[in-house]
Amino acid sequence: MSFVSNASGTFYDRSLTQLSALRDNAESFQTQIATGVRIQRGSEDPIAASRLRALTRLEVRGETEEQNAARLRQDLEESANQISGVVDLIQRARELAVQAASDTQGENGRNAIANELEQLAEEMFARSNATSITGGPLFAGTAGGPAFTRAPDGTVSFTGNSEVGTVAVAPGTEIERSITGDGLFQFEVDGTPTSSFEVLTNLANELRSGTDPSGAAQGALAGLDEALNAANRNQTVVGTRAAWVEAIEDDQAVRAINIAEKQSEIGDTNIADVIIRLQQTLTALEASQTTFTRVSNLTLFNAI
Repeated sequence: MSFVSNASGTFYDRSLTQLSALRDNAESFQTQIATGVRIQRGSEDPIAASRLRALTRLEVRGETEEQNAARLRQDLEESANQISGVVDLIQRARELAVQAASDTQGENGRNAIANELEQLAEEMFARSNATSITGGPLFAGTAGGPAFTRAPDGTVSFTGNSEVGTVAVAPGTEIERSITGDGLFQFEVDGTPTSSFEVLTNLANELRSGTDPSGAAQGALAGLDEALNAANRNQTVVGTRAAWVEAIEDDQAVRAINIAEKQSEIGDTNIADVIIRLQQTLTALEASQTTFTRVSNLTLFNAI
């Protein structure tokens, strides 16, 4: 009887363990089908789980870099828009200077040109202190305040700094976020430092009260040409960076797709395969339960 009891106990334990394993497998397959996720716990497939964690880290870093690139592109686009406006202002100022240099302009004509030059200088000052969509100054470098300020006497000074700062947009790739106002609006004419604001303001003053307004207008052309060169040069720099960011954003999109595909390949449920395995498991479970029930009802008397 002891032998029979021990054998029966072993049979029950083994059968219950097998039934429990089949139920667990069936529940796991049902969960995989319901959630679409193959790995519910890392212990089910440690290697695959580790690869998924690594891909998740890449995904998170990629999302941060995508956000950085999008904000940088917006800043560069706004900088390009403002610089384009500055180029238009300088070109218009040059046209006015050419008109003012003509001896045919009378006092009224020169006053009208001076008024427009002052308006152009005012708009240029506003553009020099343009801000990004987040409210930060575009041309002040890493300074938090305005790029330029105006003194009571009308003198305009650069109050930012020359540090543009960089933005990480890809592994090992950082791009400068903008250009600074000193490089955009300040330059030298024949070795003498000046600025776009000073050239326009001085010309307006000379046209109103100078002893030789035509000569002043002619002399201002050199400064306006340097101002235009500075603006065009910086416009090219910003445009190049913007194109670079767009190319990186294209790469980011491809990389994000590749990561998603690899995550799906490793971690997603193969629905068709799992349904087959679930059906097989349920069939095995039903058969095992039937067999267990029949065998467990046997007694030593019935066997004899």
